[in-house]
Amino acid sequence: MGVVLCISHLTSQILFYTFAFLVLVLPLVQSAGVTRHYKFNVRLENVTRLCKTRSIPTVNGKFPGPKIVAREGDRIVVHVINHLKHNVTFHWHGVRQLQSQWADGPAYVTQCPIQSGQSYVYNFTITGQRGTLWWHAHLSWLRVHLYGPLIILPKQGIGYPFPQPYKEVPIMFGEWFNSDPEAVIKQALRTGGGPNISDAYTINGFPGPLYNCSAKDTFKLNVKPSQTYLLRLINAALNTELFFSIANHSFTVVETDASYVKPISTNTLLISPGETINILLSTHQKTPNSSFLMAASPYTTSKGTFDNTTVAAILKYTAKILPVVKPTLPGFNDTAAAAKFNTKLRSLASQSYPAWVPTKVDRHFFFTVGLGTSPCPKNATCQGPNGTKFAASINNVSYVAPSIALLQAHYYRLLKGVFTVDFPGAPLIPFNYTGIPPNNTFVSHGTKVIKLRFNTSVEIVMQDTSIQGIESHPLHLHGYNFFVVGQGFGNYNPNKDPARFNLIDPNERNTVSVPSGGWVAIRFLADNPGVWLMHCHLDVHLSWGLSMAWVVEDGPLPNQKLRAPPLDLPKC
Repeated sequence: MGVVLCISHLTSQILFYTFAFLVLVLPLVQSAGVTRHYKFNVRLENVTRLCKTRSIPTVNGKFPGPKIVAREGDRIVVHVINHLKHNVTFHWHGVRQLQSQWADGPAYVTQCPIQSGQSYVYNFTITGQRGTLWWHAHLSWLRVHLYGPLIILPKQGIGYPFPQPYKEVPIMFGEWFNSDPEAVIKQALRTGGGPNISDAYTINGFPGPLYNCSAKDTFKLNVKPSQTYLLRLINAALNTELFFSIANHSFTVVETDASYVKPISTNTLLISPGETINILLSTHQKTPNSSFLMAASPYTTSKGTFDNTTVAAILKYTAKILPVVKPTLPGFNDTAAAAKFNTKLRSLASQSYPAWVPTKVDRHFFFTVGLGTSPCPKNATCQGPNGTKFAASINNVSYVAPSIALLQAHYYRLLKGVFTVDFPGAPLIPFNYTGIPPNNTFVSHGTKVIKLRFNTSVEIVMQDTSIQGIESHPLHLHGYNFFVVGQGFGNYNPNKDPARFNLIDPNERNTVSVPSGGWVAIRFLADNPGVWLMHCHLDVHLSWGLSMAWVVEDGPLPNQKLRAPPLDLPKC
């Protein structure tokens, strides 16, 4: 009898612990990420737009490139094989690259380029992120053709903090050149003048019906009445911020740069190169007797020439050919409309999605951001302002790419001759930044970085300047999200403006535009060791040197240290 009781008691214990194991462990197993493999064959492909056929770089023969889809917690492995004559790298824009710093992708920053005929495997895990990001080439102007969506779904069983959409559609804005963009930028850098502008903007690779010889090259979105669509907007355009609207429809902004925001109902938005914005579009309850243009046009205050055209796609309720209704977009220089949209954005800041804004700042920085000039070389003729060459800088330092990757130099302590740690934390010569520019507009050149201790809380105020004209600059920070705690027009006032900072629910982003003739303040926690580029996402300004880099030192714990480089890391 005692033996039976003992066995019965043992059996009940086994059942209890088995049940406890299933309850506690199985959800962890189910929620663990999976590994998703992709192969990128980078090769030339003939593509025709505006009745002009060009051989352009593509990934797997597609323009735009293939969509990467994963869930939060998944590992992504992308095997890149370069069949081009050009070197190439790829950046996974907005991915924090925690413990995978060698996979970030900017050329001569975290890696040497993948040379012709060579390959490299990008290997990273999506940690604590979900939403719309994107991937693109990060060398010269190759990203004009090499880009695609990177969509991160929430973990299994976790929904969106907004109504579940009937369908999700990526909408990628781009630019099309009838000539070779690599030749365009090479000529501009040689002559010192502004580069030739693009011939069209595109939506999902197509210019649309408002361009000559392009009626058939139009993206069409077929929708049903009384449904909600999640449009994942991505600005992959090379040099242009864009206003976007849909004729006779309003929509709700629910996410920026893969971070949820408090819903904003609007009929027009501004999206800058590098930025992503998710919107909910509710279709009409009854099938209308019209089709509707989804259109985008440029926003710029630049003195230079720009592509002042409008790209459009068609929103269709039926297969019939119906009259097309056009939306009304703001003027190309409507800074008030740009500011009205950007200042509305707020983080969700909920219990499930808190806004961890640094309230105590360890290091303050003040960056002037804008254009300048460089002297014309002897015995040369230059086409920049007053016979000089155009340049761009942060705190008057124009970035010079090194001959090996900054991250390799940092890891192996090969600093001499590669970079210095004396990037200025404020302008060396203060001036009236948005007033009459100084007589001397020459910039200095160098490869300078700022070194940060692990877990340093950072505040950067970025100030536009009037040198060569006021202009908006979309600044992208690699390896981090940051909070936009303040912004305004004119010169930043350190005695008054911080009192108006939003430390409760500021917009969380990886790319933000410094307002034309104004300033923006951001904060982030330097909790990701490595070397991280910060640069303007207008590629002409990037080519002119509007970049700098942060070196973040290791933390004390094993998972807070920079890992050794992968064995297949490309060599310079």
